[in-house]
This record gives sequence, C-alpha cells and structure tokens, in this order.
Amino acid sequence: MPKAIWNDEVIAESDDTVVLEGNHYFPLASVREDVLVPSDTHTVCPWKGRASYYSLRADGEVAPDAAWFFPDPKPDAAAVRDRVAFRRDVRVEA
Repeated sequence: MPKAIWNDEVIAESDDTVVLEGNHYFPLASVREDVLVPSDTHTVCPWKGRASYYSLRADGEVAPDAAWFFPDPKPDAAAVRDRVAFRRDVRVEA
C-alpha cells in the first residue's frame, strides 16, 4: 500500500492513489489532518488547472508548500479531484 513519509512519520497511506506525471495523488481523507497547514500559495498548470498548497508541520519542523491539490481540476485532470500530492522531499513508498 503506498505511503507518504515525511520527517520519519507516515503522513498518508492508501491503496487508492492516482499516479499522474510520476506523483502519487492520495485521497485527502487518507492524509493525516494534524500535519496539514493551509497555505496561501497557488500555481497554475495549463492542463490540470489552479493548484492550492498545504505546508506540513510535525515535531516542530515545517515544510512550506510541500503538498498540493487541485480543488477544481480541468476535465482532463478530473482523476485528481479531492487528492493530494507531495514534493520530492516527502518519500512515497509504493
């Protein structure tokens, strides 16, 4: 089962990930809420749409904008709705 590990802690785990462009998108419900901190950062992907971000916080450490999601993805990226992906410093074991 795929796991997202940051700061030596499992922060997400699900056997229902969507892999897109080499990133595992975990269902939001599978991510530990206690590590997610909403961010004001937004970016735009031409084919997926507008991305929003979370920072991660655990054990006094913060990883700014380490997770992203598409609240309203474009039709071609509908599979990632309600899912979160992580930067490369969050290790994903599949």
